Amino acid sequence: MNEKFAIGLRREDKNPWERRVPVIPEHAARLIKEHGIPVLVQKSDLRAIKEDEYLRAGARIVDDLSSCPTVFAVKEIPARLLEKGKTYIFFSHTIKGQAHNMPLLRRLMELGCQLIDYEKMVDDNGKRLVFFGKHAGLAGMTDSLWALGQRLDWEGVSNPFGAIKRALEYRDLADAEAAVAEAGKKIAAGALNGALTPLVIGFTGYGHVSQGAQTILRQLPVEEIKPEELEPLFKNPDKAKINDRIFKVVFREEHLAEPVSPGQPFELRDYYRRPERYRSRFEQYLPYLTVLVNCIYWEPRYPRLVTKDYLKKLYGGDSRPRLKVIGDITCDTNGSIECNVKSMDPGNPVFVYDPLKDTAEDGWRGTGPVVLAVDNLPAELPRESSRDFSAALLPFVPEIAKADMSVKFEDCRLSGPVKKAMIVYQGKLTPDFHYLEKFLGGKE
Repeated sequence: MNEKFAIGLRREDKNPWERRVPVIPEHAARLIKEHGIPVLVQKSDLRAIKEDEYLRAGARIVDDLSSCPTVFAVKEIPARLLEKGKTYIFFSHTIKGQAHNMPLLRRLMELGCQLIDYEKMVDDNGKRLVFFGKHAGLAGMTDSLWALGQRLDWEGVSNPFGAIKRALEYRDLADAEAAVAEAGKKIAAGALNGALTPLVIGFTGYGHVSQGAQTILRQLPVEEIKPEELEPLFKNPDKAKINDRIFKVVFREEHLAEPVSPGQPFELRDYYRRPERYRSRFEQYLPYLTVLVNCIYWEPRYPRLVTKDYLKKLYGGDSRPRLKVIGDITCDTNGSIECNVKSMDPGNPVFVYDPLKDTAEDGWRGTGPVVLAVDNLPAELPRESSRDFSAALLPFVPEIAKADMSVKFEDCRLSGPVKKAMIVYQGKLTPDFHYLEKFLGGKE
């Protein structure tokens, strides 16, 4: 094996809940045996995958990774630990010019490093290739059902969700699914309280995050309806009393926004190209939802889905709103769900947003919806999420480890997805990321 190709797997230390790895032992063994790439694993007491598993795969356990020219991680590496000229691969959270990570980006440039961000590894159609999204959905839906049970218990409403725990409290995904399925048996037997029927869970989006969340919901008896069927559902006395199933509705872009100009049709391509021509129409569906699960990617140029003003109207009226939980799985603080005012962690995942006071109180007690706002939900299912992530990343690891990073960027023999994800090369922003200069004070 050639030591100049050695890769390091860094310990995660951003928070005590981060137990994932970018490369699992099974894939480390393949890198070692099939590609001659040494794999060094930094010691860690937090990882869900133990050091013995890596040792059996042929990896080496080390205190530091200074001998590795290429270092893989999941979350950001503190700027003070970066080393000159190295190639780093992790979720940098810099592509939107996030102020809190500009010092990290600046330091990578000062040291003449390479930065590859998993989030920008995409195919020719812009589809992400390496991601944890599905597992964010799996954990987020489990936690949303847990939050619903806690909230209803506090309100004194009998319900079948009280025994469901947070995803991190289960040994693995199978155990979490089994627990949700037990609640499903109770629902199928007619256990839904009349005060909850019809119980509707709505999903914004239909991508990997939404698919993961819907996988958990499939453990319950579910009848899927279309957004336009929501109002008729509540006006039908027979359907409204159904207590042996949950109603699921998936909202696509045309349900989220409409053209500002009256009479204009919704056009998907135009919406993504010129979102300023559109306004939100989603709030018309909120009065019918018990749980909203938000799974969409959002940027400030798009209209918000849920505004504080609307929630103030909803909770300021005479009627008692049905909306109990907002599972903001995408967790954009002050983003598409405006009442998501702060990021929580797996140990303390929810708060109640009071629309009348514009305040947030940790827990599930109080006036207003319970908001799930955890930005690293896949960490609650560390083994499963690491396995799938590693499988997606594995095809790109050998070329990254063996690439000659001393040549010009245009001459570097990397595949399209890796080149697209290269934010910094030899300490300079690559062409696709020159826009970040304005967030760095115009300095490159």
